[in-house]
Amino acid sequence: MDRERFEQLVVKAIENLPEEFLALMDNVDVVVEDYATVEQLESEETEDGTFLLGLYEGIPQTCRGSYYGMVVPDKITIFQKAIESVAVTDDEIEQQIQKTVRHEIAHHFGSSEETLRKIEGLDEDY
Repeated sequence: MDRERFEQLVVKAIENLPEEFLALMDNVDVVVEDYATVEQLESEETEDGTFLLGLYEGIPQTCRGSYYGMVVPDKITIFQKAIESVAVTDDEIEQQIQKTVRHEIAHHFGSSEETLRKIEGLDEDY
């Protein structure tokens, strides 16, 4: 899938979020890259041979205090080539983008990886 189409699907996934979440999203940028960098993988303590479909980097809203201000935006990165490696058809790619966007936005709102895995029905070794 070309980058422009993939980015359109990311925008669509964001626009399809419930309005109450969209209204509360604050100081966060969403970008698309091919794969996570070595530094991003190391920061997430991933095991060799694993890859990330998406990554939230920033200060979750639940951790922001009165001191929070004048900071660079949080960043959600959606990794195109990684998603394409687990989803083949356009429909599968779109579904995985939606799932990944929701997952990373949940981190922006303060959900832990452990909590999200339980909600998504995934075991710890996924």
